Amino acid sequence: MSISTKLAAIICAAVLSCGLLAGCAGQGNTATQEQKDNRAYMSQVNELMVELDEGLDSFVAAVSRNDIVNMRLQAENAYQSIDKLAKLEAPEALADVQKQYVDGTEKLREALDAYIALYSDMNSGSFDQSTYDKRVADVQKLYDEGVAALEEADKTASGKE
Repeated sequence: MSISTKLAAIICAAVLSCGLLAGCAGQGNTATQEQKDNRAYMSQVNELMVELDEGLDSFVAAVSRNDIVNMRLQAENAYQSIDKLAKLEAPEALADVQKQYVDGTEKLREALDAYIALYSDMNSGSFDQSTYDKRVADVQKLYDEGVAALEEADKTASGKE
């Protein structure tokens, strides 16, 4: 399996994991203001995750075409969604959830950066093949950490609704 195929699979898995991030709001007529604020926050998070998901889909498409210029462009688009999430103000009850979402998406950013660097190095003509397995493992580790943080954020958020 080629590097592009392996890393495309990793990035595809990241894209799919972002789909796990759905709003956890329950419906009730007697919702308190805190519950309404929490739902509004989770709705914003969900919108940003959909936006991030679209950016990651475009990144995967660029990977499949071996298009480093587009990889960088699509990564930048994904980073804009990550930056918006980082700036989002969470209600007090969801401050820890916000931190988990930010930590998770930052790990995904690091994984994208590491992948782009690896791909660029491989195409530079002077790539040290002996570092390949470790670098792929490093990308996978960052990705796994990001997904775990996002999943934990979802679990925490669902318990606070």
